[in-house]
Amino acid sequence: MEALPFRQFVVKVHGRCNLACDYCYVYELADQGWRSRPRAMSPRVVAHTAERVARHVRAHGLSEVEVVLHGGEPLLAGPAAVEGLVRRFRAAVPARVRFSVQTNGTLLDRAFLALLARLDVRVGVSVDGVGETHDRHRVRPDGTGSWASVESGLRLLADEFRAVYGGLLCVIDVRADPVRAYESLREFRPPVVDFLLPHGNWAAPPPARVAGAPETPYADWLTALFDHWYPRPGTRVRLFEELLNVVLGGRSRVEGVGLTPSAQVVVETDGAISVSDILASSSPAAAATGLHVLHDDFDRALALPEVVAARSGRAGLPDACRSCAVVAACGGGLRAHRFTGDGFDRPSVYCPDLYRLIAHVRARVAADLAEPA
Repeated sequence: MEALPFRQFVVKVHGRCNLACDYCYVYELADQGWRSRPRAMSPRVVAHTAERVARHVRAHGLSEVEVVLHGGEPLLAGPAAVEGLVRRFRAAVPARVRFSVQTNGTLLDRAFLALLARLDVRVGVSVDGVGETHDRHRVRPDGTGSWASVESGLRLLADEFRAVYGGLLCVIDVRADPVRAYESLREFRPPVVDFLLPHGNWAAPPPARVAGAPETPYADWLTALFDHWYPRPGTRVRLFEELLNVVLGGRSRVEGVGLTPSAQVVVETDGAISVSDILASSSPAAAATGLHVLHDDFDRALALPEVVAARSGRAGLPDACRSCAVVAACGGGLRAHRFTGDGFDRPSVYCPDLYRLIAHVRARVAADLAEPA
């Protein structure tokens, strides 16, 4: 198959976090590789990463790429390190570089936001619905909640720094009321909300998901929210937008919906090149490539079995998925959620939920299209 270039580079600028979220795929699941990596990316690794991105851009004639500052908590790197990285990339890469940062929001004060605005770095914040739900999961190492400090930063983003407001990311807690969670997030006037399934697999099922059971707690949650959102979608919900897109015959723009191949690659704090770091939540070796920005171009990663498997569309899915009636919309779900303990050749641990959600969305759309004008 054609070796499509990478267009999104996830750069782990800091490898530690000031929160201890109970569902975190970096610290709480299978991969503990962060323990042996440096806390922060060094200027030397930043420079080599920028040059490798520049070489990739030249090799493939790209006019634009995205760099996502990630962690851990990337803002722990500090303002000077963030500014140095952004300026280094913009000086080195002969294409437009769109920057974003995915943060837990606890360090978003006016000074840091002013810097990110000057650098044109869009800000995405992880926040889990209402305060009590957020503080149940997104806690500090001493067990106290982080809602108050995150709320303060979000108020600044929604008002004074709206120009760089990227959106909100919310991990689903099926114990919470979906409509209340959504409406709570809307109070911060986000341009878009991403609702994410908690990471898990057949060997380590996610909360409330009994592997192989027919019950669909996550579909129940999401269909209730969809029915609230669909007639009056005032705030964008990316999952619903992408499902509507593929149900109507279009292509998804996000991983985990549809069969669009991933265009993402990850650089760890030590310069190691990884495939999607979410994959490491299933097995410590699942995301490793053995490549490093000090020695290897990103083109070398394009031919790796792990990368090819994630970009093979229907052909790369388990047999049960290929013949499924909703595979064009589901795409098998995230590859990490198909892990069985010794491989990925099984439908997603969320398969019943995904099937029911897609069938529900498809039925709503079909009913609307069948109505006379």
